[in-house]
Amino acid sequence: MTVAVVRFGGSNCDRDAARALSYLGIENEVVWHEDGLSEDVMGVVLPGGFSYGDYLRAGAMAARSPIMREVREAADAGVPVLGICNGAQIGCESGLTPGAFTTNESARFQCEPVHLRVERADTPWTARYEAGDVLEIPIAHGEGRYEIREDRLAELEADDRVLFRYCTPEGEVAPSSNPNGSRGAVAGVLGERETVAVLMPHPERATLPSVGTTDGGGILRGFA
Repeated sequence: MTVAVVRFGGSNCDRDAARALSYLGIENEVVWHEDGLSEDVMGVVLPGGFSYGDYLRAGAMAARSPIMREVREAADAGVPVLGICNGAQIGCESGLTPGAFTTNESARFQCEPVHLRVERADTPWTARYEAGDVLEIPIAHGEGRYEIREDRLAELEADDRVLFRYCTPEGEVAPSSNPNGSRGAVAGVLGERETVAVLMPHPERATLPSVGTTDGGGILRGFA
């Protein structure tokens, strides 16, 4: 039983995710999207990158790949699914999670460390943290601004489905700490099941001690 890291044409963070999972002792394999999921898959990562060159909208074409039907079925059956960056865009485009990601408020590609506040600690993805903890994890995106109607955001907040928010190093949510203009400073959200989540920052790039902060390792440990 392994975690499937799904590779689409244009994915470029699949090996990063696989290496981070392996470092954490989580068995995994990179799966080409045309090959489908194995019957005993124990988790799914939709990795970052630029699937299909971000044509139409970021993640839109990958979301319509046949394997995403299998991913949705696995998610409905309780299999943990995590979408990261482009994988978060794919997750929203395929209906795994609500909302959408669009062009950064700056209208430019941004690659930098940011701070995230853990909004709840009772999910598989945040069980290694406490609510209110501040994590330092990098972003690397041009279309990372989370958008959703105000009434739908209110519903998400009422249902406690906002997982992470951009914040200052002290944990304050402020316009200056929101790198892309995401509505509500949302950096990560849950699907209808707490075993499904998407986030724009890259936890796999904040897991190996050799590359700096290891704040993201706890997120990936959700598969354990």
